[in-house]
Amino acid sequence: MSRPGRAGGAAGTDRRGATGAAHRRPHASAGSPTSPHGDAGAGRGAGRSSRPSAPELPDEARAELLDFEVTRELRGLGASLAEPVARHLVAAGMYLEEDPALALAHARAAAGLASRIAVVREAVGLAAYHAGEFATALAELRAARRIDGSPRHLAVMADAERGLGRPERALLLARDPGAAELDEEARAELLIVLSGARRDLGEPEAAVLLLQDEAAAAGVRPWSARLWYAYAEALLAAGRPTDAARWFVSAATVDDTEQTDAADRAAELDAAVELDAAEPPEGETAPSAQPS
Repeated sequence: MSRPGRAGGAAGTDRRGATGAAHRRPHASAGSPTSPHGDAGAGRGAGRSSRPSAPELPDEARAELLDFEVTRELRGLGASLAEPVARHLVAAGMYLEEDPALALAHARAAAGLASRIAVVREAVGLAAYHAGEFATALAELRAARRIDGSPRHLAVMADAERGLGRPERALLLARDPGAAELDEEARAELLIVLSGARRDLGEPEAAVLLLQDEAAAAGVRPWSARLWYAYAEALLAAGRPTDAARWFVSAATVDDTEQTDAADRAAELDAAVELDAAEPPEGETAPSAQPS
């Protein structure tokens, strides 16, 4: 498990943008969430007494698999309590991609035992985001932030606002004082979500402008595939399919872990438009597929 940097983009999805570091800290695995619409858990806190019984812990959900920094946050619980909390957090990470509802159940079980620890509330929020329970995700990530003060999940929170059909509220998070504290990857992930919010509002040119400088920056970075994919989406929405196809191709070239469906998108556009690979889009430089 690694600590978060981005709330990064589910760039392979049509709408989402926040996944890169979105779920890295409290979970044992990472990937790009594709969250469905809707929020069956809207308004529910993590610590309600009416909570359903905890799911059974699989043998492979071992406490020692938890990130060291997360384990350190659990030390104040005492060994008898820290162990099941840690195992539920590990289980939440294990199931995050294949069964987000079960991941959320494990995260809630951890919160039932330790609701005042930021990393636990964060785990509930991120699992809820993956499960499409966006109101719950917002409530839990806000609770985690009140406890530890970190803005690291601003992009996930903004994308949850989009999931609730409130892109204008997502854009307001760009003015959050914590945005200035984000590292480079987390900032890129927030820009991806904000660009998507502009597209939600029918403002594709503004969506392009939000990502233009970041996309044109030299070199390949861990989040480049997601960023370039989002930029291609914005270009396509702005009526620039040829430019979009080039950036989909570039995203596919660096997307070694298949975070996105950029290759498929590029092929679809290639069938519809003629590409002149030797010519970069006017006023732009096409990205290199290799780190500079």
